Amino acid sequence: MLKERWESALTFDALLETARSHTELWRELYLRARIPADLLERAGALRRRWHLLVLSEDWCGDAVNTVPVVARLAQLAGTMEVRVLARDENSDLMDTHLTGASRSIPVVMVLDADFAEHGWWGPRPTELQAWFMTVGRGMEKSERYRAIRAWYARDRGESTVREIVEMLEKAEYE
Repeated sequence: MLKERWESALTFDALLETARSHTELWRELYLRARIPADLLERAGALRRRWHLLVLSEDWCGDAVNTVPVVARLAQLAGTMEVRVLARDENSDLMDTHLTGASRSIPVVMVLDADFAEHGWWGPRPTELQAWFMTVGRGMEKSERYRAIRAWYARDRGESTVREIVEMLEKAEYE
């Protein structure tokens, strides 16, 4: 099933061409993404080739702040490829990757060459998710989103990349 989903998913470039929300932000964050040298080296040293299948929607603020960085990591490391599926068109797959009872996105699934899943990441870096689940939930929505955007701007994708690389390294030894 995951192989067929992979084959029907958009490449990141195709996603950029079809995005209707945050179109300039998707492009800008991808173009400005900087992968720390140590994380790029670790990702480039992976022995296996990985498929990163992402459930996302172009309107999602968390997705626009993380998926372009993951795509840049894949492009630079050369040991993985990224494809994107629309969450709303793949609810059965989304329902197997819930955050609690929530259909939070993005979800990045790690698939091997045979399209077997070796784990998943999402919807936010661990530190930001912990804040969201405690302090953030008690905030007024616009204030909460302002704080989230500020966190992503400070972090510049480093936490996302670190967590994805760690997940891939773990998958290498399964």
